[in-house]
Amino acid sequence: MAKMDERIVPFETKMDKTIKNLESELGTIRAGRANPHVLDRIMVDYYGAPTPLQQVANISVPEARMIQIQPWEASMVKAIEKAILVSDLGINPTNDGKTIRLVFPELTEERRKELVKDVKKKGEGAKVAIRNIRRDANDAFKKLKSEDVSEDEIKELEEQTQKMTDKYIKEIDQTVEVKSKEILTV
Repeated sequence: MAKMDERIVPFETKMDKTIKNLESELGTIRAGRANPHVLDRIMVDYYGAPTPLQQVANISVPEARMIQIQPWEASMVKAIEKAILVSDLGINPTNDGKTIRLVFPELTEERRKELVKDVKKKGEGAKVAIRNIRRDANDAFKKLKSEDVSEDEIKELEEQTQKMTDKYIKEIDQTVEVKSKEILTV
């Protein structure tokens, strides 16, 4: 295959960011097992400043369906508990004054199917983003005609962009499939 044209690189960078974003979004969806990444978006009020939970506590997974949060300051227990309650996590934290525990219930078949639908929806959103990037790339290449770039060269750029698009769409499909299997596995 021919070396990738440097005019395609910015579009590939955008496609790559789309995949990374999808992977991080899917990482926050919980599948049966306790995954500390479900806490990634939770911000805690730390002396008046919203601070990521990971920066005020030690997070561990002592059992398959439990996350343990050990605040570095005992005074943070209430603030962390409040942040978890107002998040969309849907799990009630329990604490013993020093440590907060999140026990993840077994997912019902119905809930698993809902989560898989959500995963597929996020995957579709990522595909739309990839196709929009392809469209932007092709529009940019068409404008090159006025800069004395040959029709053949423009066609070659469009073909390379299409191959790149196909590669990323396939990667999205695989990512969605792996996450769906993980959710459906009891």
